[in-house]
Amino acid sequence: MTIGSTRRSLALFGISLGYFTVLLDMTVLSVAEPDLARSLGGSVAGLQWAVSGYTVVFGALLLSAGAISDRYGAHRVFRAGVAVFGVGSLLSAFAPDLWTLVATRALLGAAAAACVPASMAMISTLYPAPAERAKALSVWAALSGAALATGPIAGGLLVGLYGWRAVFLVNVPLAAAVLALTRGRAVHCPRGERRIAWSAQFAACVALGLGTDALIALGADESVHALCSGSVALAAGAVFAALERRASTGEPVLAPAVLRAPGVTPALLAGAAVNFTMAGVLFVLPLLFQRTLGLSPLETGVAFLPMTLPFAVNPLLTGRIVARSGPRGPVTAGLALLTLGGVIFAVAVLAGSAYPVLVAGLLCTGFGVSFALPALVTTVVTSAPSGTAGTAGGLLNAARQLGATLGVVLMGALLTPEPSGTARALLLPAVLCAIAAMALHRSRTPALR
Repeated sequence: MTIGSTRRSLALFGISLGYFTVLLDMTVLSVAEPDLARSLGGSVAGLQWAVSGYTVVFGALLLSAGAISDRYGAHRVFRAGVAVFGVGSLLSAFAPDLWTLVATRALLGAAAAACVPASMAMISTLYPAPAERAKALSVWAALSGAALATGPIAGGLLVGLYGWRAVFLVNVPLAAAVLALTRGRAVHCPRGERRIAWSAQFAACVALGLGTDALIALGADESVHALCSGSVALAAGAVFAALERRASTGEPVLAPAVLRAPGVTPALLAGAAVNFTMAGVLFVLPLLFQRTLGLSPLETGVAFLPMTLPFAVNPLLTGRIVARSGPRGPVTAGLALLTLGGVIFAVAVLAGSAYPVLVAGLLCTGFGVSFALPALVTTVVTSAPSGTAGTAGGLLNAARQLGATLGVVLMGALLTPEPSGTARALLLPAVLCAIAAMALHRSRTPALR
């Protein structure tokens, strides 16, 4: 192995470790809630915001972060985001009260949004050849899958040994390692010429942030809160649409050149459908496991292993397949498996929720997500015009985040009456994934060939 390839591999590991840290923070705090409540007190709403404040800001800023990374250089934006993430984690660990923690979690969400689209653009720079890029993106996706699989377990271990503050302190050395690994010219990305329409970006952030807040409030039966947030989100959306119509060719937030690229829009919809399925299943099945099957929280975590383990292992196989024959096969197989998994879940619930049958659905979902997502990332990044990888990454991750939020809200709303409601909830993502598969099949996407 040459020195250049060694540096490239280390840089790829650093970029992937940064993404691992970002996703780890999405799940690691959930198991710390009881200890957090004992330590800081506060209302239930405060605890909800301590968890969701991170994801709301993260989802709202993804579009802007993608445009900023293309304008100022993805490596600069990524490293700045990682540095702020480390500092924000340190501040979170020493938060004196609950609402200070909510504020520092929002800061972490903003830093995370800076990292994700920029990381995809950096990988495109490191690996310009499509086959090499596909393999590199599979490593990136495998480490993200490991974060989703290990987050609750790592969180439980840290909280049990050292308390809730430890889940933030662990981010500090991780951030330092990422900064050390991503030094040097190998990851440098050129600045872009595209100007940023800050007013439209702000309107988009308000619309996405308050829209997400409205969906969360609606799922919690807080109708007044949902109405207020939803109304302001709609107004911000109208302002955003007006600003987009007035923008010049190089300024729109939803870059027309990216959206017009063959197959990008169906791939964005497919990404939303995949995350709709993953987040919805992770929300619905724990209730089924504990209420119907009588499993403890630890047993519930173990019961999810057939689904979560493929997240960490299968993307490497997906990367090899994409490098050899293109992303069409993994995307099609992934969406088909997710459709089949939803049908199996629904049948299992109506038949009495036998866990061995549910295992088949968990395996289909785990392999479906880990086949589809890395291939969809490759499709979007490869299809996007030159110099817009950050914007394309921001669009894909914003679509995925919106899909995840809708999955929790809509599937949660269908849960009653049991068991028919639970069966309908688990069947809904199967329908969406089937529609997404048909849309991708009908699109003329060069990157899928």
